[in-house]
Amino acid sequence: MTIDSPLATKVMNIYTPENEQMKNQFMKQTSFAVILLAVLLPFTVSANKDVTPPNLILMIADDMNWDDCGAYGHPSVRTPNIDKLAAEGLLFQHAYLTTNSCSPSRSSILTGKYPHNTGAEQLHWPLPAGSHTFAGALQKLGYYTASAGKWHLGNHIKDQFDKIYEASTAGFVLPSGKDGEPPKMIAKQPSGCEDWVRSLEERPKDKPFFLWLAALDPHREYNDGALKPPHKLEDVVVPPHLPDTPEVREDLRLYYDEIGRLDNYVGKVMAKLKEQGVDKNTLVLFISDNGRPFPRDKTTLYDGGIRTPWIVRWPEGIKAGQKTSALVSSIDIGATFVRLAHGGCGAAAPFEQSGRSFANVLADSTQSHRDFAFAEDHWHDYEDHARAVLNQRFKLIRNDYPDLPNTPSADAGRGGSWQTMLKLQKAGKLPKHQQGCFLTPRPKWELFDLQRDPGEINNRFDDPAYRKVRKELQEALAQWTKDTGDYLPSKRTPDEFDRVTGEPDHSVRVRPRHSKLKMYGTNGKY
Repeated sequence: MTIDSPLATKVMNIYTPENEQMKNQFMKQTSFAVILLAVLLPFTVSANKDVTPPNLILMIADDMNWDDCGAYGHPSVRTPNIDKLAAEGLLFQHAYLTTNSCSPSRSSILTGKYPHNTGAEQLHWPLPAGSHTFAGALQKLGYYTASAGKWHLGNHIKDQFDKIYEASTAGFVLPSGKDGEPPKMIAKQPSGCEDWVRSLEERPKDKPFFLWLAALDPHREYNDGALKPPHKLEDVVVPPHLPDTPEVREDLRLYYDEIGRLDNYVGKVMAKLKEQGVDKNTLVLFISDNGRPFPRDKTTLYDGGIRTPWIVRWPEGIKAGQKTSALVSSIDIGATFVRLAHGGCGAAAPFEQSGRSFANVLADSTQSHRDFAFAEDHWHDYEDHARAVLNQRFKLIRNDYPDLPNTPSADAGRGGSWQTMLKLQKAGKLPKHQQGCFLTPRPKWELFDLQRDPGEINNRFDDPAYRKVRKELQEALAQWTKDTGDYLPSKRTPDEFDRVTGEPDHSVRVRPRHSKLKMYGTNGKY
């Protein structure tokens, strides 16, 4: 076999131009025999024009924590279909989002930009006119593109999808129930996944396809009946930053049920792909848009806010049953999908300006990818501004508004867990390690050893033993700030909800929410 054989070409093509140094080092250190061994991985992307580009599906859970499924070790959340994805594909152990909030996260994924560069970094801000998305790039490459489920991206990019099956979120929640009853989910499609299979059935069969499948599960509000049989209170594993009370357990139990309902739809999609005979050359990536909607999770820069499940299944391109320690960011998805659609060798600009294709990791799960991942915190119901930089071992958080408490999102604020914490705090019975959402002022800097302290309870920023790590992460954050043009806003955005009760302040709350351009006269720095 010669170096220009199709199999060798496949190995060479998994390296992007940005990784030229890595390729050279690989070639120097690895014998040709080992290269051929790597080729035996069933990775089909090559420059060969006869190779069929993969179909692409991105499944996005809404507010699901990274480890609240069996594939990531949860002992009791029932997720057989998500677990099967992992068993048949590649599970990423260190995957992070660029932000901790729904629409900003989705906008960042689609554009391949960090939130502060999208013009849509705050919750409900639509993507501006003229935004380029990887869905549009795939469309130009001949892909049929469709979205099914939650949209939450505005109207300006809808023409970059051939068809949109939008799950209406009008009346997504009642601010309060009748006669003091808890809020209720009243959306016509409570899961948001009801049209996922339909989008597959109605696609043209003569084109490769990209599907953006976005759930409403497991977003609040919660009600019984999402899953049969339901989870039990004794199934619940209460995270250390939440109090272990019956109210909190019930809150988490209902959250588990919505994850289970989402899992059922994952299984239906996979069954339909197999029925259509396209499951082998369809890459399915399963992630969440942010963490669980509970205090000190969603809208924070702790792992409960920005770490995500990340499972890739692609039988013709990935060896089954693997795990990787490579660090990936959601900003890398666009670059990867466009490069794969090009046959692994074409340009993926502009999605590689900030993102990086992780196709090399799909080919070889032992490959590294990123040295650092970065995440942002912006207005979400309440004002806040913070940044994080991390690697597989350490995380540094910079709180730019330390005078503000780390208030949970308004939907979480109305939930049983936060209301229980308010009562315990008032009674002086909430332990110190569970008081983070009440703390003011907050520390300007927080440093966590994720290996020794996965709950991110002990701030090591002033610990002399971590001086070298602190310096390295601060320098990385400063360089990223310069490279991406990050900035501190000149104005603060008013809260739209009460920070204690979670009830809306109608003096400032307008729906649909105005765009960034209308609010601040610009889609950029303000």
